[in-house]
Amino acid sequence: MIYFDNAATTFPKPAEVMRGVAECMQNYGGNPGRSAHPLAIAAAEAVYEAREEVSSFFGGSESENVIFTQNATHALNLAIFGLARQGDHILISNLEHNSVLRPVAELYRRGVASYSVFNAMCGDDEVLANIKKALRRNTRIIVTTHVSNICPKKLPIEKISAFCRERGILHIVDASQSAGIYDISIENGASVLCAPGHKGLYGPQGTGFCLFCDDFDFSQLSPTVFGGNGINSAKSDMGRTPPESFEGGTLAVPNIAGLTRGIRFVKKLGTEKIRMHEAAIGEKIKQNLLADGRIKVYLPNESGSTLLFAAYGLESSELARCLAERGICTRAGLHCSPLAHEALGTGGDAVRLSFSAFNTAHEASVFCAVLRECLK
Repeated sequence: MIYFDNAATTFPKPAEVMRGVAECMQNYGGNPGRSAHPLAIAAAEAVYEAREEVSSFFGGSESENVIFTQNATHALNLAIFGLARQGDHILISNLEHNSVLRPVAELYRRGVASYSVFNAMCGDDEVLANIKKALRRNTRIIVTTHVSNICPKKLPIEKISAFCRERGILHIVDASQSAGIYDISIENGASVLCAPGHKGLYGPQGTGFCLFCDDFDFSQLSPTVFGGNGINSAKSDMGRTPPESFEGGTLAVPNIAGLTRGIRFVKKLGTEKIRMHEAAIGEKIKQNLLADGRIKVYLPNESGSTLLFAAYGLESSELARCLAERGICTRAGLHCSPLAHEALGTGGDAVRLSFSAFNTAHEASVFCAVLRECLK
């Protein structure tokens, strides 16, 4: 099998990640923060260790500012719903995943906040100009992806964060396709970084997080999940003390322990090496696709960890099925990103390839040969 669906979740996982999950379940599978017995204390220590890894990896210095979630969608919902106030205007890009579009659309339906979409399918300077044009007096939150989940388009999040800080606007960054691939620092950057643990950080599914900047004022953030959190149990409210006030219920400790190992795996390889490796795989395939008159490649002048293409006269679902029957995993359709597909003009019908540190140049060659068979 050749796995080119890493933008959905990376596979395989490093051996040390699987060992980390197993060790936790075998040796310290207690409930963190709920008891004083050795298993609970060991579990709490594992969670704290993971917070330290996440914070330091992204340039933070406050491990308590890491809020663990079950995935990036959960993280984005926590940040968007937790920060939005009555009467706010929220600005998002036209490259956003439904994990951003649907929460802000729901806030609009509830009469809480309005939202606008700005064009990000352009150069960095024009992106900033489009944001500036779309601002309203009540714009309080800007949400942007870092890298699109369907193509290699990358947004200048450092410049957008600086723009927001100058104006007192909260900047939420969706790092679903960039965490572990690009160097990202929360220091003097975004207000909150939302990311999955199971993609470029090579952790297990069921992991994600919000990392809030070191100077973040948590009085602005409302809890979005309510229940037991191990603190102030006699009170009926969750409080606003990070991280516990925003982590209702039992955490996925074995998965979090696996995420710690995943981050260490990425640190050992280095993000630059991973990024260059993935881009090289994509470039090899792209050059083959561009030489075939039956294929349209989207954003052919960009390179990165994803590649989006369509075959003239053949539905993407049919092409993906043909590839899957021959042992190649891809993804066809809208990829939960209708805004981005509209911006690219795909008509909602394209095949996405996405790469990881485990893919090889040989797999790229095999893919190109199998694709030619499918196109016959």
